[in-house]
Amino acid sequence: MHSLLLGHLSTLPQTFAALMPLINPFGTALLILALVGPQPSEVYKRLAGKVAWMMMVFVLVVELIGQWLLHFFGISLPMLQFSGGLTLAAMGWRTLAGADHVAAAAASAGGELAVLQQAFYPYTFPLTVGPGVIVVLLTLSAHATGPTLQATLLAHLGILLGAALQAALVYVCYRFAPRLGEKLSHTAVNGIQQLMAFILLCIGGQIAWGGAESLLRELMR
Repeated sequence: MHSLLLGHLSTLPQTFAALMPLINPFGTALLILALVGPQPSEVYKRLAGKVAWMMMVFVLVVELIGQWLLHFFGISLPMLQFSGGLTLAAMGWRTLAGADHVAAAAASAGGELAVLQQAFYPYTFPLTVGPGVIVVLLTLSAHATGPTLQATLLAHLGILLGAALQAALVYVCYRFAPRLGEKLSHTAVNGIQQLMAFILLCIGGQIAWGGAESLLRELMR
């Protein structure tokens, strides 16, 4: 019975491993640090809590009604990949170009309220959970079936638990982003932030290209 339970919960490590390179809590925390700018540690604590909570709500919605929502609005997965990838690439490009330093200064001037009002967009979506995460969750959910109803429910529970572990990691990394910045030199932080912005640009471009390829294949049929 115990081995059977673990077998159906195998989606937990699968989900955690699949989401890790997409969410990248450590690297994204440095981007959050660049976007939020100089704020008291309490602001980062509250922002981390809101992002982790909104991330789990987002995952739950995708798990329960993600496919239905896409069909309802007539959005295909390739189009979601293409549009979402462009959004991520644009955010990476703006950070590389230095435009987001202006946004960070504005958020700093506005204080805690200005930062927390952006907890969902852009800090949760698409920065933490973007189109790549949606595609992975929908794919895992589509394959989370078992021989019995209990097995299927356990498989979906494994997906939620794997995402919950990622959310906990996101909370820790975002919560202590300023402390991480203090440990590194200003030059090192800027270098890592620029590197992560470039990686975000590449990830967005790769996601968009994957969506464009699928759309072109459909068009050629």
